[in-house]
Amino acid sequence: MSMSKPLAARIIQAWLYLHGKLPLGYHRWWGRVLGWLLCHVFHYRVHVVMTNLARAFPEKKYQELKAISRQFYTHLATVFTEMIWFGACRGQKGRKRLHDSHIVEITNPEELSRLCRSARQLMLLQAHTGNWELIGGILNYSYGQALDIDPSRFAVTYKRLASECWDAVMAWNRTAPVADLGFEGYVETMNMLRFAIGHKEEPYGYSFITDQFPYVYSWGTNVEFLHQSTRTMTGAAALACKLNMAVGYLRFRCREDGGYTLTVVPIGPPETPMQPEELMKRYYELLEEDLRQQPWNYLWTHKRWK
Repeated sequence: MSMSKPLAARIIQAWLYLHGKLPLGYHRWWGRVLGWLLCHVFHYRVHVVMTNLARAFPEKKYQELKAISRQFYTHLATVFTEMIWFGACRGQKGRKRLHDSHIVEITNPEELSRLCRSARQLMLLQAHTGNWELIGGILNYSYGQALDIDPSRFAVTYKRLASECWDAVMAWNRTAPVADLGFEGYVETMNMLRFAIGHKEEPYGYSFITDQFPYVYSWGTNVEFLHQSTRTMTGAAALACKLNMAVGYLRFRCREDGGYTLTVVPIGPPETPMQPEELMKRYYELLEEDLRQQPWNYLWTHKRWK
């Protein structure tokens, strides 16, 4: 008799929680091992990665692209081993563990607070850079200055997985630091409009990964990104414009010590309204700047250009 999906999810969560209690250095070591296996043994989407890199950086030689590819696989694997560690950062003790680790540091918390004060709501656009799976802990990454955000008023968007079991596991993991704070802001992208309109009178912050290929081709506009015409997802930008939100870009970069920095770059203050197409053009300009600085720091295994 097959195991029910909810029970399977609970068993996986229990294993992840116990495993996540191990030190962060342990998870990063396994990230390096897993990255090597993905690249050299399993050859996981190697052709997709090299094709994407060659098109994005035509000025680089083959050996340079291979070196970037190797760095990318280590980074990708570390993202997911750190995610396991993050899932065990639950409750007050877990939030302290997350904060004390300095796994992510916001470089300009004052700017994030200023954006929050500048409008009733804030839209933070981000890409698959840094460790995007850690964004649910954003309120724990400020050092030296408190953020003007209510932990129960910050929403993280996601795309529903085909597997009900894994969808439940990822929801449990991504919201670990705020699960005990009355958090209701883990919002599926297709429900984002209804959720935002329902909470439009409340101070709310939203984090939205928006570098995927549009779910519906008719949505979005084209921009030039890494030498290629790129179809954009304008849903989050359009929502921000509709509800007069402040808009920021999350610059998520890797540190040499293995951690990450988050820098908030304002791109759409309410006092100078921009159209969604303008916001997305600026978003991709900023993302391209980041990838030229750290070309391995992106999800090169997905087929962004179709």
